[in-house]
Amino acid sequence: MALPDDARERAVPDDARERAMFPLGSPLLPGGVLPLHIFEPRYRALARWCTDTSEPFGVVMIERGSEVGGGDVRADVGCLVAIVEHQELPDGRWMMIVAGDRRIRVVEWLADDPYPRALAVDWPDEPAEVATTERQAAVARLRRLRARASKIGAIRVTAAESTAVDDQLARLAMTPGDASAWSFQLASLVPAGPFDRHQMLCSLDPARRLAVIGEVLDGVEELLGDR
Repeated sequence: MALPDDARERAVPDDARERAMFPLGSPLLPGGVLPLHIFEPRYRALARWCTDTSEPFGVVMIERGSEVGGGDVRADVGCLVAIVEHQELPDGRWMMIVAGDRRIRVVEWLADDPYPRALAVDWPDEPAEVATTERQAAVARLRRLRARASKIGAIRVTAAESTAVDDQLARLAMTPGDASAWSFQLASLVPAGPFDRHQMLCSLDPARRLAVIGEVLDGVEELLGDR
């Protein structure tokens, strides 16, 4: 049952902020990088507003529906992104590269005019540690599976892309830093579909996220079989 308007207003947390939102077919994780080709008028308006004001925007996964035209059903957990590079083309389209900054949770969707907007709050991980041995084992397993997949042609990447991923995995194997940032960085390198990736995004803490990563890698290993 829907809440009355006055009750819904009372339920909005004090720290909720209005955010421009960009629903996409796949979620973005904190620490991840995403290139965008923006052509729809409403998202051109979003790009204009965010670049003019230096404001970030949120990326959420579309659970049902299409990226184009509206009428979609959107997830309520997403990622706030910072604009790294942008260019407006002569025909009004935008090329943009964004980087995932932190996880957010939508508490109320607002009107889509002039672009999708929502009231959202930051949603940090709950505290949890991941032992160094667990981190190293997870990185080693992902390395092995990537090598097997590449050998049989299941992963098609350029030499430069492969080297970049190898460098990231090498850093993750040695980094004793924040478990939350580490787990998101590892998750962004795991070959996963949008719903598995969304489950990683929604994990309550780094230890549970690592467990989800393990389940996804189980599935990858099963698909690869003895090849």
